[in-house]
Amino acid sequence: MKNVIITGGSGFIGTNLVNFLLSKNFNVINIDKLGYSSNKYKKIKNKKYKFYKVDINNKKKVINILLKHKPKAIFNLASETHVDRSIDSPKNFITSNIFGVFNLLEAIRYIKKKNIKTKLIHVSTDEVYGDIKNNKRSNEDFPYKPSSPYSASKASADHLIQAYIRTYKIDAVISKCCNNYGPFQFPEKLIPKIIFNIFNNKTLPVYAKGLNIREWIFVTDHCDALYKLYLKGKSGESYNVGSNINLKNLDLIKKILKICKKQKIIVGKKSKISFIKDRPGHDFRYAIDCSKIKKQLKWNKVTNIDKGLSQTIKWYFENQRFFKITSSKIFNKRFGLKL
Repeated sequence: MKNVIITGGSGFIGTNLVNFLLSKNFNVINIDKLGYSSNKYKKIKNKKYKFYKVDINNKKKVINILLKHKPKAIFNLASETHVDRSIDSPKNFITSNIFGVFNLLEAIRYIKKKNIKTKLIHVSTDEVYGDIKNNKRSNEDFPYKPSSPYSASKASADHLIQAYIRTYKIDAVISKCCNNYGPFQFPEKLIPKIIFNIFNNKTLPVYAKGLNIREWIFVTDHCDALYKLYLKGKSGESYNVGSNINLKNLDLIKKILKICKKQKIIVGKKSKISFIKDRPGHDFRYAIDCSKIKKQLKWNKVTNIDKGLSQTIKWYFENQRFFKITSSKIFNKRFGLKL
């Protein structure tokens, strides 16, 4: 039985990845500090699952966990991810996304000296490429042009990992994925926020004129890509993980409304689209070229946007207690307006 560690395994993607890898019969060790957006809804009950409440900045504790479990792989998902919060509180993002990665790399370097071999699969973001214009798609050789403290912190982590690969010969790959959606996503993010507001007959906020374009992937498709990176990803390489499904935010919200009505979910009179003030430095378009992972690792997304959104809406409708675990004041508060 193989041991794998997931840092940030109580977050949105982390929770789904834990379940995915348990289904593949791995022993899964979750290291998570349990921040504000961590999954507190359903505790995982499985003999092959173990949880440590630890911040990855605590290098000593992380090293002890690595020495104890000798993982074949470490999936690093421990990260602050909300762009709007990074505008108001950039220090938190530097601490988690840069110093946290540094301490994790140092822990991996330490166990390497003890002849414990592990492979790091680091989850980055397509936002490191910045605004992609003129209908282009960013491949892995695209220059980094981060626009927010969040994306800059993720770009910094990517460079740090590449330096450790070259200097210390650690085994690591980087996943740069587009926007994820699906069950367990904290409702400060666009899709679960819109779903929550529909369920509660509230207005549906969208920045500026709703014309900003994002690429969307169902979370289990991303989990499958991370699994492929563990199996076949070449050390030192980065892989874009995308769907080629690009939508304007306005069109995405209209699609969610249409699916809700199709599922016989009541859409109240107040659940209408409302255009709100844009955030500073807002990238207009993200779009990635993921032909590399398709060709080299034989991976492809399997969930189309209508099916994925239908499953997501159905899950939230059947698990509305998920929204009640956390005070709505935390995810309804507007961030990203401070200059």
